Amino acid sequence: MFEVLTKGFRSARARLAGQAIVTEAAIEDALRDIRVSLLEADVSLHVVNAFLAHVKEKAVGEVVQVKVKHKDKAAQITAAEHFIKLCHDELIELMGDGEQKLSFAADGQPTVLMLVGLHGTGKTTTAAKIARNLLEEKKRPMLVAADVYRPAAIQQLQVLGERLGVPVFTQAGVQPPELCANALAQARAEKRDVVILDTAGRLAIDEPLMAELSEIKTRTRPGNILLVVDAMIGQDAVRMASEFNRRLDITGVVMTKMDGDARGGAALSVKAVTGRPIVFVGMGEELGKLEPFRPDGIATRILGFGDVVGLVRDFEKVVDEKKAEEDAIKMLRGEFTLTQFMDQIRAIQKMGSLRDTLEKLPFFHEMVPEGAAVDEKVLGRIGAMIDSMTPEERMHPELIDESRAKRVAKGSGRKVADVKDLLQRFGAMKEVMKRVGQQPSLLSRLPGFREALELARSRGEDVSDLLPSDDGPGGAWGYGVRRLSAAEKDRRRRREKLARKQRKKMRKKR
Repeated sequence: MFEVLTKGFRSARARLAGQAIVTEAAIEDALRDIRVSLLEADVSLHVVNAFLAHVKEKAVGEVVQVKVKHKDKAAQITAAEHFIKLCHDELIELMGDGEQKLSFAADGQPTVLMLVGLHGTGKTTTAAKIARNLLEEKKRPMLVAADVYRPAAIQQLQVLGERLGVPVFTQAGVQPPELCANALAQARAEKRDVVILDTAGRLAIDEPLMAELSEIKTRTRPGNILLVVDAMIGQDAVRMASEFNRRLDITGVVMTKMDGDARGGAALSVKAVTGRPIVFVGMGEELGKLEPFRPDGIATRILGFGDVVGLVRDFEKVVDEKKAEEDAIKMLRGEFTLTQFMDQIRAIQKMGSLRDTLEKLPFFHEMVPEGAAVDEKVLGRIGAMIDSMTPEERMHPELIDESRAKRVAKGSGRKVADVKDLLQRFGAMKEVMKRVGQQPSLLSRLPGFREALELARSRGEDVSDLLPSDDGPGGAWGYGVRRLSAAEKDRRRRREKLARKQRKKMRKKR
């Protein structure tokens, strides 16, 4: 989604590479690349001008002599890195600093959350998604079907409510303002602590719609008024947000369809134009695909450094923490098996779109050429081949000879060459991870990895587990790895010796 935006910032960084002084001429060239990308991404013109002016004002004429210190070790920051840091800070300022939270009533009364917007933006689905998030926070929400005009709107909300186990309030023949007031009274009686109003939309903003919404606001006094906008409509979303904010004084925005091919301009423009933050983003149709809007994560993705924090959060939702830690240790020791690899594949599949997951990696743009498509079915094909292996073959892939490869290929509907390619790639990955475990400073060579960590640390985030450590075998840049004690080294040698004996026995049996 952010490919257009990222292209401009990467070009700007390349222009400044190797320069010690940020001259005005160099800045002008870099900002020209960024301007083109921002405009192509449908960012509002006056927002683009203000952003570039702020970056230029801070960057022009500065002699970059900034040093980062860690445990008495210093690292020189280049002009390109300093410029990107300025862009990062301005992007955060543009979109708002930190995640925005919902406001909950403190007097024991139900919190009213009112969703507004036009037809087709996804209000009804978003209402159910928010209810699901609230259930995870141990809240007791109630959904209110206040869209009495759109065919099947009430039935849609009832189906979603039934899936979640959340009650849906509706009354036939009652106008929306009165219906919402009655729902609030019912929520008090049932001791529901959050009431989510799914209000009616229109094809366009009109006076009857605004009058109805204003009356609902007066009668229910919502603590949160969230405007649901479709990220695909670009600057129209910003204009719509401005009008709704003028009439209803919204508290925040929900951007839907952010997993599509939207150019991302609306996400950068909404807060600057309306003064209201983006609270949630919809990343898919499933009820679990509503995420808090993290400006820092969006900023690092735009700059081409991925979103490591967002990626970790995604993994935390689908993997067992203890098992993941055990697998990581085995991976770094070179003891990773195809069985564990299959578990990782299943976890990635649960996270949704493969491209969206890969885009959160710091080195995505180095790994995938510009404009290249990500094969969403590749994990399924790999899984089919691994599932066609015996448990013994998954634990010891070296057992798979030509005849076994033919059997696996036939069972998975693939070619023998595909099976051999999988085994070769898995072996290479296993060896690389083993080398990283022995020399963790190799991580710093990944494109964008060090820069992403420096940006996070400059914002005060705790990245001590990933930043350099003097105690690691990788020296001053041994990312978060301590030196092993003599006893630990001895235990590791014994385990490795035992593993070699077992592999030798398996080869003799063959």
